[in-house]
Amino acid sequence: MTTQPITDHTDAHPGATGHLPVSDGLVAVVSRECPTCRQVEPVLAELLARGVPLVVCAQEDPAHWSLLAAAHVVDDAELWCSHELGVETVPTLVRLADGQVVARTEGWWRERWEELTGESALGAGLPPQRPGCGSRTTDPALADELAVRFHGHALHSRRVTIGPLEDEVEALYDRGWSDGLPLVPPTPSRVLRMLEGTTRAPDDIVAVVPPLLAECTVEKVAVNAVMAGCRPEYLPVVLAAVEGACSDEFNAHVVLATTNPFGPIVVVNGPIRHAIGMNSGVNALGQGNRANSTIGRALQLVIRNVGGGRPGEVDRATLGNPGKLGVCFAEDEEGSPWEPLSVFRGVPRGTDAVTLFAGEGPRNVMDQLSRDADSLARSFAACLRTVQHPKHVQTYDAMLVVSPEHAARFRDAGWSRTRLLDELHRLTVMPGEELVRGAGGIEQGLPAEEAVGTIPKFRPDGLHVVQAGGGAGLFSAIIGGFRASEAVTREIRP
Repeated sequence: MTTQPITDHTDAHPGATGHLPVSDGLVAVVSRECPTCRQVEPVLAELLARGVPLVVCAQEDPAHWSLLAAAHVVDDAELWCSHELGVETVPTLVRLADGQVVARTEGWWRERWEELTGESALGAGLPPQRPGCGSRTTDPALADELAVRFHGHALHSRRVTIGPLEDEVEALYDRGWSDGLPLVPPTPSRVLRMLEGTTRAPDDIVAVVPPLLAECTVEKVAVNAVMAGCRPEYLPVVLAAVEGACSDEFNAHVVLATTNPFGPIVVVNGPIRHAIGMNSGVNALGQGNRANSTIGRALQLVIRNVGGGRPGEVDRATLGNPGKLGVCFAEDEEGSPWEPLSVFRGVPRGTDAVTLFAGEGPRNVMDQLSRDADSLARSFAACLRTVQHPKHVQTYDAMLVVSPEHAARFRDAGWSRTRLLDELHRLTVMPGEELVRGAGGIEQGLPAEEAVGTIPKFRPDGLHVVQAGGGAGLFSAIIGGFRASEAVTREIRP
């Protein structure tokens, strides 16, 4: 059996127009499987005998309609006419003027048929009205086939045909599209379903993706979102993440090219967190939630497959980290003592947004004894001073993910996010004599002329605080960051 994962698609139908049998007059769409359609066949024959301009579109072999002259029956087995007329019920009777539907009725309703046709005394012996049946265009078993038939022309990527002896999943590995884990084959129907998750046109340019600086369309993002395992409702989040990651501020090329282990961390704020079922609670930074796991993965696949950011090529990370498969989590806005991260960064409250931060893998911070904000802030600061190396200052950033039990200490003390950040900056100022090369018997460090006085560990905007995690456990996390990349926040568009 031949299957067709997409990275590109060119042999689609030119468009879903021009399939109506006439531009003016009456068109009836019928199916032999519908009892009501069979009952109204004599009515259709009667209308034709009266000279009414009528064409019948049959959703199967026209020969089944023996009471109707072949010249008046159109073969609509491919359902193009039914689709173009928006038929959901058979029989449907419409009046066209200049190719536009100006009147319509569904099922059999004598009064409406007579009004629409301008004829009287129709259907003697039939009841006044009878409901129709579902059109074949609504058959769930045909949904994928019809989506490709009617809307495949919207896809412009090259179609790659998988050979009959090839395994789909193995074929995606063989073509170099995988991040090391199995991918969902991006067939045309799956990509079209994914595109239903956004109102944006498939050919809209989302971003220019480094390192190849390749233009990336909504369709290309959808292809990679399919491969990552996303649902269509996740697509707007993935699109916003791609926009943020490809911004000049985020500097994805440098994030890729460095030998450091960094990758994009995506934090989601706004009502969409709940709408798509994201996790901001227990194991928020771990496995088990489809949205969290696949959104971050989709972003990394776009960087790999569209931008060419492959390990061993432009991606030069010495060790990397497991999070480079994709890290995405939601902030626990409802449980947080502070405004959402996106609001703190200037986005209106209640607006869906993503914040991207170039980070390493998270490290645990355990403090089970601090019962006041000052003590806990000092614990956090002591751990933050070790980011990358205790002697590195002003060269690396950090994101502090505060758990609910730890956040409660700051709520009880009335500390704002700004107050906590100010305290952390103050508590991570480092004395130059500890930073100078050779201090503590460690050659790593600053030249003597630079290790003067005290030096802040982080630049003023190099610390970020977000609240997430399960309600039990006095554990928070630090994600070390990369000064060459600025944190970026983008609103999520539908």
